[in-house]
Amino acid sequence: MLLLNIDHVPGREIEALGIVKGTVVQSKNFGKDFMAGMKTLVGGEIAGYTEMLNEARQIATKRMVDEAQALGADAVVNVRYGSSSVMQGAAEVVAYGTAVKLV
Repeated sequence: MLLLNIDHVPGREIEALGIVKGTVVQSKNFGKDFMAGMKTLVGGEIAGYTEMLNEARQIATKRMVDEAQALGADAVVNVRYGSSSVMQGAAEVVAYGTAVKLV
């Protein structure tokens, strides 16, 4: 599946099939959350949360691709990601775009 964050496929005509999205709410375990809290005292990257968000983006992207494949899409254009905090230590990640058929 071709994923692009532009609104077209260079050199190809496309037929829009519809909006597709994938979402996930991901959290870290208590031990890692505690250590992340300690990291805020000294500053720097909180690697546990970086890993959590990267994993969440991968899951959301796969779900978006699965939805596009169910529509018979060849590509998803205008791919975007969004995230929001759901609660302490948990985040929602959404991947969305327009499923298209190459013609």
